[in-house]
Amino acid sequence: MLLAIDVGNTQTHLGMFRDDELVEHWRFATVRFATADELAMVIASLLDLRGLTLGEVDAAIVSSVVPVLAHEYEQLHERYLDGRGALVGPGLKTGMPIRIDTPQELGPDRLANAVAAYDRVGGACIAVDFGTAINYDVVSSAGEYLGGVISPGIEISLEALSARAARLPRVDIEKPRHAIGKGTKEAIQSGVVYGYAGQVDGIVGRLREELAEEATTIATGGYAAAIVPFCDQVDEVDDLLTLSGLKLIWERNR
Repeated sequence: MLLAIDVGNTQTHLGMFRDDELVEHWRFATVRFATADELAMVIASLLDLRGLTLGEVDAAIVSSVVPVLAHEYEQLHERYLDGRGALVGPGLKTGMPIRIDTPQELGPDRLANAVAAYDRVGGACIAVDFGTAINYDVVSSAGEYLGGVISPGIEISLEALSARAARLPRVDIEKPRHAIGKGTKEAIQSGVVYGYAGQVDGIVGRLREELAEEATTIATGGYAAAIVPFCDQVDEVDDLLTLSGLKLIWERNR
């Protein structure tokens, strides 16, 4: 059994693979100063929901955008998995050439998304990840990572809006009844949903134009389901894209 763990700034997404099948996955809040023992306790509790223990885990692969937690997951591998684990980073084989100026700057989650998208499409593709930031990652038809775009995510924008505008409330992101909001709440929902849908379409359109070849766009991340229905440039949504990419990277290093 393989655990694939995507550690984001806000949430951690944990997937449990048995052979090629993802049999379960969970999300829990990322706690930046959690210790290896605390992380092991959380993971063990989730596994227990399926009647499993950490002792039954064969290995784990982790992508972490929180540097301090990368070290703690390394400690977790050593203490609880007899060293059977890996962190996505320099030295790990991905099967994907990275054609950017500073390859070591590429986030491990972005790399996992690119690997999974290309494996799924078999050609030029764009992965759009709706996380704390919105990441756009571009892969050529030859399977080369070419670069991408990073923009502020939805949560960041909502927090900034409510913090800087005292009379504007925090709202849940859901489909607005009208583009022309009939109240403050609906006006914010309209601005966020249609605004981000327009951003995605605009950026993906420019990426496709610059790429100069047909490219399939796959969206993932927590807010993808809320925004993608209003996008014209996104072909499909896969909430498990990052976990699939982690599994592929693990297999390429066995």
